[in-house]
This record gives sequence, structure tokens and C-alpha cells, in this order.
Amino acid sequence: MSEVLFFDRDLSWLSFNERVLQEAANGRVPLLERIRFLSIYSSNSDEFYRVRMPALMALEKLNQKTVRPDLPAFTTVQEANRRIHQAQEQFGSILRNIVPELKEKGGYDLLLNRPVPESIQPIVSEYFFTQVLAFLQPLYLSALESSFFPENNKIYLAVVANNNARKEYIIVNVPSDALPRFFTVSDGQTKYIIFLEDIIRHHLQQVLPLVEVEASYSFKVTRDAALDIEDEYEGDLAEKIEKQIAKRDFGFATRLLYGANMPPECLAALINLFNLEKASIMQGGVYHNLKDLASLPVNDAVLQYPKWPVHTHRPDPKYFSLLNEISEKDIILHAPFQSFNTVLRFFNEAAIDPCVEEIYVTLYRIASDSRIATSLISAAKNGKKVVVFVELKARFDEANNIRWSKKLKDAGVKIIYSIPTLKVHAKVALVKRMINNRPHHVGLFGTGNLNESTARFYTDHFLLTAHPGMMAELEQLFVFLAERKKPLTPGLLQFSHLLVAQFNLQERFLQLIQQEIDNAKQGLPAGIIIKMNNLEEKVLIGKLYEASNAGVRIRLIVRSICCLIPGVPGMSENITIRRIVDRYLEHPRVFIFHNNNDPHVWLGSADWMNRNIYRRIEVCFPVYDQAIREELLHIIDLQLKDNMQAVQLNNELQNTPVPMDGLPIRSQEAVSEFLNQQFRSTL
Repeated sequence: MSEVLFFDRDLSWLSFNERVLQEAANGRVPLLERIRFLSIYSSNSDEFYRVRMPALMALEKLNQKTVRPDLPAFTTVQEANRRIHQAQEQFGSILRNIVPELKEKGGYDLLLNRPVPESIQPIVSEYFFTQVLAFLQPLYLSALESSFFPENNKIYLAVVANNNARKEYIIVNVPSDALPRFFTVSDGQTKYIIFLEDIIRHHLQQVLPLVEVEASYSFKVTRDAALDIEDEYEGDLAEKIEKQIAKRDFGFATRLLYGANMPPECLAALINLFNLEKASIMQGGVYHNLKDLASLPVNDAVLQYPKWPVHTHRPDPKYFSLLNEISEKDIILHAPFQSFNTVLRFFNEAAIDPCVEEIYVTLYRIASDSRIATSLISAAKNGKKVVVFVELKARFDEANNIRWSKKLKDAGVKIIYSIPTLKVHAKVALVKRMINNRPHHVGLFGTGNLNESTARFYTDHFLLTAHPGMMAELEQLFVFLAERKKPLTPGLLQFSHLLVAQFNLQERFLQLIQQEIDNAKQGLPAGIIIKMNNLEEKVLIGKLYEASNAGVRIRLIVRSICCLIPGVPGMSENITIRRIVDRYLEHPRVFIFHNNNDPHVWLGSADWMNRNIYRRIEVCFPVYDQAIREELLHIIDLQLKDNMQAVQLNNELQNTPVPMDGLPIRSQEAVSEFLNQQFRSTL
């Protein structure tokens, strides 16, 4: 096959979100977890309209003005809207089916598009008049000033009223940003859960006494989330981003989502008043922002996943400390199956150890109550040189990162921000110790963020090592990052152990794939296994196609975006793709090259996306320790055998079931048990 083909990036992502929705419908999943998957689906959809839809709309506009074969067809916007609308209908069906189960199994009655029962109306009214009413700000459309428009993803009610035989449209805000989305009340027999907007609906006539309320319909506007940061190097970048964050919720509209059965004249009034002609106009259900289902006030262990054991690595007493142990041997942590406390201990020991002189770390998404940042503050106050590279452009985490940056800086930590056009996405740390007048460096390399909050539900690998070559190159990388310059001459920095985007990462991966091609052509064993979140970059995909045509067996585990089309004769017939969606979010990047029965194993922060390869500083790192390498190979093997939570991606972008060959295997459960057995064997 001479023509090289690729899946559309955005339709591929929508395919992943549809996979999330499948879990919400999965009867094997505990009820509250199914509700959580509904929440994740809703949140993902909102982000798509905030982040990707603006880009698609811009491309569509450009495509209408010029003929460019490299632009996606303008039908991508329409196809994306069609698929999302179809999925939303499925979403509503799943939620309606869950409601009776929630009452039957948990005794909770979620009032979904039903009136407030008479038995609890007095309590609901008291809550409304004492807690809710203060936040309501009704606005008559006829009297609205042009300066008002709905903020991003905030819920409003469009009220249809009769005013002396004349139709009147009134906007009433739903203050779910200030009050809980759900109110719980019991009548002694049943625990009712009521949406905040339904409480407001129940009292609309009292809120609007001068008109006769006929009906109300919820709506929300989704707005572009991009920050307009100029390509410049001078000035206070943090201050610029803070100003842009303040404007983010007032960006141009990408979607109007309106309630079912809204009258056409009411919809037209909203579109006209808020200048939404260019937005995607989509009919939704009665309720919006159902990402709030994650905060549903139900806490019943029976309705959730059973707890799996989580063990903490304990240093061998002969080493006296974790840092000493790392100096003698490599340690791997598999979060969240193993406790993230090992990473916290790494930083805590570094903060207090009298031998530690300097600490360097990159922080991409800082936890809101970060213990790591706290230990770095302590380290600085303990007289150590602490240098922290903070990524200010981590989408939706900018404000939190800026907040912590100021705290760290006030404590004496040297803060270095990445330059506007080059994100630092690497997850690395270096601790410099001086023992008996000799330097002893230890380092941390991760596939995920140094964030104790996300480490509870993101699967990631963290390698703690003192490998001299890796430490020397890590130190070299930190020196470069401190200069805050784009790598105009990458050859000035030499990396032979680490793979660093902008320097040698893409080139080295191409070489590793080529080695498998050469082995296959020589009749030697050849194979590639890659696990990542997203696969988009066409040069690397093209090389995988070439390897497939050479007879190399390629097995991919790609959670989300995947532009590679598998199973196409003459192009990708030796490539299979799996997705795993389960209780934890699969997040590691793992690269395994067969190497004639002597596997090369790499971990890292880099997906194969255009942004990761060309516009970020990423670090992938080798696994040299034989025992750790075998451990990782076994974990990946379990994931390749998953026939319960994994699906196969076919060449039509569909999530298809994995054949149930042999015993059922749920990889996350199997990995948990494997690591649990390993822990028990060390006792």
C-alpha cells in the first residue's frame, strides 16, 4: 500500500471518550464508579469544546478561504458534533438507568427531572430561602445590557414567562460555583438528592413575582480556554499568565448547550443576544455540567471499588536512609499500586540531610496542598540551594502553579519559569550530596507528575537511581534549563543515556525502530511494545508503518488519541492497538524494543505527539537494572493479556472487545496482586 493513512486526531480522542462512556454502562463496575465515569465523560467533553473545538473552528474557517490539502476537511466539526450528540443521548440513557439502581442498592433517590416530593418541600424551601436566594440575580432579556454574557460553563436557567399576555424571557443564574450542586434531605424513609437548579425551579414563581412563570430550560456556554501568551522572553511571565487566566472564562464561545424542548424563539433569543451564531448549537438534556456527579453526596463502600492493598517501600535498615539506599541500588515505584510516600520521603530526606547541598526539580502540575513543595521550602530554609523549574503553562493548573511559585520564592527557593514557546514537561529531580568531600548524586525520573494528589489514581512509574552516567546528563539538562533558551544548537549537549526532546529523543527512537527493522530483515527476532497516552506524530508513526511492512510485530497500548491506523494490509497489518480503561487512569509511557531477545526498556514523560516531540522538554530514561526491567516486562505482559478492561482499536476507529481466550484477566487487578505478592515475599 503506497498511501500512508492516519486517523483524525480529534475523532480519535472522541473515540476514547466513548470508551469512557462504555465503562459507565458496564454492569460489572460498581454503581458509584459508573457514576464517576459519567462525570469523567462530561468533564472531557467540556474540555474538548474549550481546547480542541476552537482549533477546529479556526481550521474550518481557513479551509473555506483557501485550498490546502494538509488541512482537515471542514466536516470534522460537523462529525465531532454528531458523535458527541449521539454519545450524549447514550449518556442520558445510562444515567436514567442508574437512578433506580441507586435507590434499590443504596437507598438514595436522585430526583432526575422530577418534582420535589411534598414531604420534603418545607426543608427544601428553608434551604432555598436561607442559603440559595442570596446568590440569585434574575435578568430580563429585554433589559440586558450588551456587556453581559454567560461565563464559561456556568449554568443558567432561561425562564419563559407571561407578562400581561406578552412573552418574557428571563435569565436566572444557578450558583453551583458557590453552593453544592446537590442537596440531600431525608423524610425518614428515603434519602433524596436534589439538583440545585431544581430547587431554584421549584421557587421560580416566588423569585419572579411580577410575571407568570410558564417553564424554564437550562443552558450553558463553553468558551475557548487558550491563553494568549506572546512569543517573547522579557517581562514577568507569571504576571502575564495571571492576567490571561482572569480573561479565560470570557473567551469566544465554542458551544451553546441548551436544555431539551427549549422553544425555538427562546433559543433564537439566546443566540442573538449573546452573539453565538458561530458557536456549535447543541441540544442537551435537562441538566448540564454533569461532571459534578463526581461530588454526588453518596458514600457507600458497597457501591465503590473494593480497596486494594497499597504498600510503602521501606529502606533496608543497613542503609539508614532512602538516599543511601538509592546510592547503592535502583528503586522503582509503581503508583498507585505502591505508595507515593516513597517519593515524598525522597524529598523530605533531601530537605533535612546535612550532606545534601543542592536540590533541582521540575514541577509541571503541583498538588494544591503539595507536600513536595512544602519540603522544598524547608530545604531552602535549612540552608540548601533549591532550584525549581515551574511550568506556568500547564493548562488549567496555571493559577495553582503560580500560587506555589510565590510561596517557594518567598522561602528562598530559586524559581525558573519555562520560556513561552517551550514547555518543560519532564518529571525529574536531582539531589546533590557531598560525602567525605566527594560528590554523590541521586536522581528521580518519572512518567507522571510529582503530584501526590494525582498519584492516587494515575498509574505511573518512578525510578530512583544514582547511575553515574544518568546523573551527569541530568545535571547537564538542569544547567541548560536554567539558561531559559531554546536549543538552537542541540549538538552542544550530548546525551547518550537520556532521551531529551529537542535534542536526541526523536532521532534515538527512530534508530531503535530501525534496529528492529534490520533484525527482522535478517531473520532475527524482532518486536516493539509501546505504551503511551497519545500517538500523533507522523514521522514516528510512519516509521512504525515501515517496521510493520518489514515484518516487525508491534503491539501498542494507547489510552487516548491514536492517529495510527492498525491492521491495514501493506501498511500496518502487523500492528495491534489496545486501550485500557479501569479504576485507575493509565498514564505511563513505556517503550520496549526486542533487541534480539535482549530487550531495551525505556520509561518517560513523552507521548508521541507533535507538542511533545517539537515544542517541549521531555525526558525518557533507560531501565538498566535487570530485576526492575523484568518487573516492568511482566506488568506490560499482564496489560497485553487483559481481556476484561481492554478493548482493541480497529481500523475504523471503533473500540471492539478483546477475545476472551482462556481465563479472564483484568490487568490492573493482576498488577496489584503481583506487586502485593512481591511485597509479601520480602517480609
